[in-house]
Amino acid sequence: MGKVAVAATVVCAAAVCAASVYIVRRRMQSSGKWARVIEILKVLEEDCATPIGKLRQVADAMTVEMHAGLASEGGSKLKMLISYVDNLPSGEEHGFFYALDLGGTNFRVMRVLLGGKEGRVVKQESEEVSIPPHLMISGSDELFNFIAEALAKFVATEGEDFHLPEGRQRELGFTFSFPVKQTSLSSGTLIKWTKGFSIEDTVGQDVVGELVKAMERVGLDMNVTALVNDTVGTLAGGRYYNPDVVAAVILGTGTNAAYVERAHAIPKWHGLLPKSGEMVINMEWGNFRSSHLPLTEYDHSLDVDSLNPGEQILEKIISGMYLGEILRRVLLKMAEEAAFFGDSVPPKLRIPFIIRTPNMSAMHSDTSPDLKVVGSKLKDILEVPTTSLKMRKVVISLCNIIATRGARLSAAGIYGILKKLGRDAPKDGETQKSVIAMDGGLFEHYTQFSESMESSLKELLGDEASESVEVIHSNDGSGVGAALLAASHSQYLEDSETS
Repeated sequence: MGKVAVAATVVCAAAVCAASVYIVRRRMQSSGKWARVIEILKVLEEDCATPIGKLRQVADAMTVEMHAGLASEGGSKLKMLISYVDNLPSGEEHGFFYALDLGGTNFRVMRVLLGGKEGRVVKQESEEVSIPPHLMISGSDELFNFIAEALAKFVATEGEDFHLPEGRQRELGFTFSFPVKQTSLSSGTLIKWTKGFSIEDTVGQDVVGELVKAMERVGLDMNVTALVNDTVGTLAGGRYYNPDVVAAVILGTGTNAAYVERAHAIPKWHGLLPKSGEMVINMEWGNFRSSHLPLTEYDHSLDVDSLNPGEQILEKIISGMYLGEILRRVLLKMAEEAAFFGDSVPPKLRIPFIIRTPNMSAMHSDTSPDLKVVGSKLKDILEVPTTSLKMRKVVISLCNIIATRGARLSAAGIYGILKKLGRDAPKDGETQKSVIAMDGGLFEHYTQFSESMESSLKELLGDEASESVEVIHSNDGSGVGAALLAASHSQYLEDSETS
């Protein structure tokens, strides 16, 4: 063999050797990176753990904070707002009532015809109106004039069924889903706007007063009987159909709870005790925080980056606005530290809130053998063209860990309310039923979340007590509930009772 041939053989062998070393190295690197992926997953699982003992600690802390919030203003992270709703619908309500539901960039106007115990809701009609963006940042008069004009147009379409007795004024329940300091059942001052609204001259004003002035300007004669929060509306709607409803919880984009408290158990209440002996409390439970909450590095960074650092901690780990964002933050760490999506981080993965909770729910619900839905969602949202089955399985595991923690903590909160009411354990010789009215897209559409929440609540209560506790879906409390509260607090109620 000539010198050239020998040299070529040596070079060739060296190249083969280098290539195999490169392959081995790549394999070692990739197995090292995969080990890091699994490590990040395991740490998340440990940090999000909600064993039953921890859930009991969270529930106990919730009960303690409820007591503190009822004792004095500012005494707790839970605001425990007095709603001034002391009469929940009984089912006896007659007549027709209006509702106005202002909760975001759209508002809804509705009329409801009530037929008492037999007829219940005989008929309802509603219309949704979009608020032009410029009105969300203009003046108070402009916004409320627009709302009053839409309401007046809706009133003008009343049919024969909706007949008002002679001399009676139309009555309206007003759902206003922004932070308000309620001063009576039909008045409350705006603390601050949220959800993209920024109208300075409304802040500190009575929102009912603003609406009434606008109705007078457009010549609409209507009495605003009740100003309500959407959670209180859900409670009213639930109670109307089921007399055993004691609390309402909204699990949607945000989260909140309201419940029926004994009036004498509210030390900060300084007025005359209501005849009913009861008062609905709007907890604002999204602001709950406790050292027992299982928080992760992702929760801390999300909180720091939020518009309200240090606030709404419970909401940031259990509600629909944030679950998908927690998932994004974990995937970003995996992409940066373990090349989860390959050598470069997908640019879209760096965009906050790009993974929405409905996307997470769709991936979590994927039961196809190759997890096709997970693959297509990652492709559509993050523009990752291909993913392996083992990557998709990791994504499912992340969804499960994040959703299960949120669901189990929601159950702990409900259990805390039941403890506060003394309804967490069976009473000798009593068969008291406790029904929780639930609403919100997270509860309604994220099946794994709602199932985990209900099974966790049963686990906390135990077999015997859980037989007397029921969770029901109370749809559209923020609309119908407001009309029902206008009915149960009607200025004509005594007339109808004495007639």
